[in-house]
Amino acid sequence: MIGLAALAMAAGQQPAAPIRPPVETGAPAAAAIKADPALDARLAEVVALLGGSGDPAVTFAPAFLAQVPVAQVTALAEQLRTANGPVTQVEAMTPRSPWSATVKLGYRNAVADLQIAVDPAGAHQVIGLRIAGVAPRVATLAEVDAALAALPGTTGFTLVRLGEGAPVPVMARNATRAFAIGSEFKLVILAELVRSIAAGERRWTDAVTLDGTPLPGGAYTQVAKGTAVPLREVAERMISVSDNSATDILLRALGRDKVEAMLSVVGIAKPAGMRPFLGTLEVFKLKGVEGGALGRRWAAADEAGRRALLAGDVAKAPASAIDGQMFAAGKPLQIESAEWFASPADMVRVMDWLRRHTESGPAAEARAILAKNPGVDSAAEGWRYVGYKGGSEPGVIAMTFLLLGKDGGWSALSASWNDPAAAVDDGRFAGLIGRAVELAGELAGH
Repeated sequence: MIGLAALAMAAGQQPAAPIRPPVETGAPAAAAIKADPALDARLAEVVALLGGSGDPAVTFAPAFLAQVPVAQVTALAEQLRTANGPVTQVEAMTPRSPWSATVKLGYRNAVADLQIAVDPAGAHQVIGLRIAGVAPRVATLAEVDAALAALPGTTGFTLVRLGEGAPVPVMARNATRAFAIGSEFKLVILAELVRSIAAGERRWTDAVTLDGTPLPGGAYTQVAKGTAVPLREVAERMISVSDNSATDILLRALGRDKVEAMLSVVGIAKPAGMRPFLGTLEVFKLKGVEGGALGRRWAAADEAGRRALLAGDVAKAPASAIDGQMFAAGKPLQIESAEWFASPADMVRVMDWLRRHTESGPAAEARAILAKNPGVDSAAEGWRYVGYKGGSEPGVIAMTFLLLGKDGGWSALSASWNDPAAAVDDGRFAGLIGRAVELAGELAGH
């Protein structure tokens, strides 16, 4: 759980990636979790604050307010009311423990998905709050798609049923259009790892020894040279929290050529959109060295020229040359060229490939990795299994789900939104897609 800074999602800023519990996959139901009365009381205070009354200094723990001042709490609450109308009521609350819960909070014109946690000790003040999405009140998938189509920039969406043959579309718009997809590209790296494990070439317990090669931000950036890390651990961090350092470690361990060879195998219709297959540090160099000069050269080059650029000036540029504030203004940076590109139809095919190749044997462990972060907690409740990967940066957001219905049938859903002119509203998009997952689950449950 992260602090109220995550509430900024509703104002269009970048979301952080929380670690969420895995989704149940058919295990016997546990005893119902009951919220402690202190959680109920603090939730009521949060609802009052979002409605325009109450005292943040009473509700939130001091450590929380040290990260997010009272003025920011008040301003964000006002922004939410301005965009969505007044707060109406708590429409649903699902305890995750006696001290934490997911909540659907009603506004006049929208529903917000909240995650809240209170301190089990002391005065039980709020120590974590996240708005995972804000969706307009929509009753059908067609209404979700209409709301997506009305967003600035360009959106694409597809929901498919999965079976023995090719995915069968249930709904689609701009489904074959290529979008910048951000960190969704990491699914292709996972697919190559799955392939190699299923073929007996690797095991989840195999270790990668860090060799001191520079890494982008993440858990392994400052880890000492010579440290051995298991493939299972690296893959889980790459998918569940989108760790960029883990991503680059795994890409190098597997080999760029091997990952590129998987593009057409997993169903990417136009593999050239991801060739050469970039690591995250390479993208940061393209966008962030000398004001994006390397990225402009990348955009002007053909594939051979791009490979030469990666091997030459991109490799030589030190990580310290990257502008650490390049995303601070929230403006899209070269999202039409220095990115990974795939369509929503591509991404459901990738998820279908992963489904087909993780049914049994050692590769099946990948399903647990994909389920570690279900993307939208509340939407996950209507499904027996949810696998998920998303991606975002200013001007880009994408979300893709692998879904097992209560009827035993498989589905996949993918959506993307690009706007090269302005930052996209991550919270609004996540709310709409979360609602789509809910509605698709209702269909699958019948």
